Amino acid sequence: MEREKALELLKEYVKDEKMRIHCLASEAVLRALAGRLGEDEDKWGLAGLLHDIDVEMTNADPEKHALQAGTILDGYNLDPEIIDAITMHNEKATGRERSTLFQHALAAGETITGLVYATALVYPDKKISSVKPKSVVKRMKEKAFAASVSRDHILECEKIGIPLPEFAELAVNAMKEISDDIGL
Repeated sequence: MEREKALELLKEYVKDEKMRIHCLASEAVLRALAGRLGEDEDKWGLAGLLHDIDVEMTNADPEKHALQAGTILDGYNLDPEIIDAITMHNEKATGRERSTLFQHALAAGETITGLVYATALVYPDKKISSVKPKSVVKRMKEKAFAASVSRDHILECEKIGIPLPEFAELAVNAMKEISDDIGL
């Protein structure tokens, strides 16, 4: 699937602008992760872009979210590994644990976007360009800050061989590259 088709599909299923921004940020981080790990950037980017395609349809219900995404995406000639990673980004719905590099990368990559975004919002200018990776790492320790962001999911970066400080830097830099697209 070409990126433009994926964007159309995302817009068809996800109406909330903030959720679309999250998906764009996830795409950027996943593309950067793929580059860092020698994986296919287009493939990983599509997973980041489309991972929450069913979020409104399922009301983000942890028992259903991501399972519907697999059903939606099945008919679009996507690489099965993309659909698998998307489905497994919410292991609770599948009843299985993530086990592949791609699965861990998507779970960690899409989750850190929320922490980076929240960190940017506490800066006076509310710009991603002001965010320092060490600030993101510091915020990881503050459980009350962006409390809905799973620190355990972010720490799956270590399962793909990337230490947290490097992962935070990769995510911040990836999101800086698309700052205009995500309003930061």
